[in-house]
Amino acid sequence: MAIPFFQVDAFVTGKPFSGNPAGVCLLPGPVEEAWMQGLAREINQAETAFLYPENDGYRLRWFSPLLEISLCGHATLASAHALWSEGFLDKGREARFYTKSGLLKAALREGRIELDFPSRPAAPHEKVEGLEEALGTSIVSLGRAGAYFMAEAASAEAVRRAKPDFKAMESLLKDRQMIGAGITAASDDPACDFVSRFFGPVAGIPEDPVTGSAHCTFGPFWQKRLGKNHFKAYQASPRGGILSVRCEGDRVYLGGEARTVVKGQLA
Repeated sequence: MAIPFFQVDAFVTGKPFSGNPAGVCLLPGPVEEAWMQGLAREINQAETAFLYPENDGYRLRWFSPLLEISLCGHATLASAHALWSEGFLDKGREARFYTKSGLLKAALREGRIELDFPSRPAAPHEKVEGLEEALGTSIVSLGRAGAYFMAEAASAEAVRRAKPDFKAMESLLKDRQMIGAGITAASDDPACDFVSRFFGPVAGIPEDPVTGSAHCTFGPFWQKRLGKNHFKAYQASPRGGILSVRCEGDRVYLGGEARTVVKGQLA
């Protein structure tokens, strides 16, 4: 049986090969977890999404090259884009995804895709010895959201210039049974509100190009800091990515654009 497969750049900036590449595998039904993990390792993108029809939507799971991820923004956006652009779902219908993080939704809004995700505010955290050295920049404040550290850097320039030590970071995170760490700062560009970078060495992703799920934490942080709930965000990875972020109660709405780069069938 032919299995449709796509590689999609999500949260693109408008330039070719920007945003975060994700694999999207459209399955007819459930498959073995080991097979999904093996294919994700083969595809070797930050995440590969696996989805199949369920109820009024799709069951959706995400795998990095090394492990299953509990919440992924860019691969969800890529999945919704593939469903609409390839005619699997009418563009007038919202995409509904049943995941380990609950029901997630996606809708087309004025030519952009908007994701409806859970808010994940970070709890304040005491200083962690060795974290500044691992991130390659000084830390103004530190929080923790689940398995991730979220650090505020001194400036947008500090975020851009940070030179992480990925081996040290991986060791530090593994010792605390954590997966990744992000850094953020207020933007020095009037075109956006804040910048960020995100690192996931434990998941096999030294630097993630654009991390939708991290903005479920960055959004609430900047909502408190800036006193508003709608932001334009830039992830300052080498590829770069643009997101709109809107915080409403216990939900965060992430907006962005996507482009299909590869489409075909799994052999």
